[in-house]
Amino acid sequence: MGPQRSVALHLAWVYALLLAYASLFPFEGWRWPAGAQWSELLPLQWPPWRSRFDEWSNLLGYVPLGMTLFSALLSDRRMPSWAAGILAVLGGALLSYALEFVQHFIPGRFPSLRDWANNTAGVAVGALLAALLHALGWLRAGQRWRQRWSVPHSAPALVLLFLWPLGLMYPTPLPLGLGQMGWLEELRELQRALAEMAAALPGLPAGWGLPPDQPLLSGALDVQREAWVLATGLAAPCLLAGVVTRAGWRRWLLAPGVAAVAVGVMTLSTALNFGPDHALAWMTRLHIQALVATVLVCAALCLLGPRWCALFALLALVMQVLLVADAPSDPYYAASLQGWDQGRFIRFHGLAQLIGWVWPYATMLWLAVWMADWRRRLRETWRA
Repeated sequence: MGPQRSVALHLAWVYALLLAYASLFPFEGWRWPAGAQWSELLPLQWPPWRSRFDEWSNLLGYVPLGMTLFSALLSDRRMPSWAAGILAVLGGALLSYALEFVQHFIPGRFPSLRDWANNTAGVAVGALLAALLHALGWLRAGQRWRQRWSVPHSAPALVLLFLWPLGLMYPTPLPLGLGQMGWLEELRELQRALAEMAAALPGLPAGWGLPPDQPLLSGALDVQREAWVLATGLAAPCLLAGVVTRAGWRRWLLAPGVAAVAVGVMTLSTALNFGPDHALAWMTRLHIQALVATVLVCAALCLLGPRWCALFALLALVMQVLLVADAPSDPYYAASLQGWDQGRFIRFHGLAQLIGWVWPYATMLWLAVWMADWRRRLRETWRA
């Protein structure tokens, strides 16, 4: 199926970690059940209560794991379909049992044999769907399409691009603003380091926009902050896609495509949090101007090549988390979070929040590793 390693393997690992986080959230108050022995904890109990929402969410939540496990085993391990299906179901069932067992030690969580059965059924459904797609030739077609569009060793970046819209589903303090974790001073140091590194590159004009000795947030108005957060929040995935997309006409489609995804996800998130009548309330005239300007700038940067995309993606991410970390409190944002915490959204609260927190930093890490590896390959080429 080609020289490139399947994205499904990376997606399976990431999705398993996200399932673990969502199942064990909020990671507080761990204790040993009073008077319980190991032999009493190992068998799961069938609960007398029943919730259709719980049953469907447990089943559907494990369908993607079954699909990604089957695809990874089929493409990377070269297994026959029947063996990949059996191992995918066994792997998902073991993961579900482990997570249900650990819930013994979390207050307010109740290990359930019914949940395990629904999770295992979801894995089996996902494996069957992936087997059907394989029989129809769609998995191979998707792999060939990926090889035509992306460069080798791009699977981690593609996984990050896949996770980015999911992080936006959790209410953000500013449009497209991810990464609010409070590391403001450390990020300022990173901003200065990146600005000094970029200033040493040839071809950049003097005073190009991020002087290392000038604070990024000095004198920034709230309206300007929103526009800059939206611009950097859109530029980061656009330029990340530019790093791993093959040269040619495909690069022209990156910025408009990512912008369309951003508008759709932000509109859906706003509708879920504030009601369908307010779905487009986030899109002001200034936001539209920032979107258009960012698309034009990113389209030009994507044509310059992956090195420039990686550098400016790093800069955009640092600017974004700096601005979001210092964002003022918003009563509407607080009310939205309260709705997530107190309603049924609590089941997806930790998962979406984790992605939104981690995504900018994971992307910066991958870009830094890519740039270091690119410089190593360049030195090896010069020596040859």
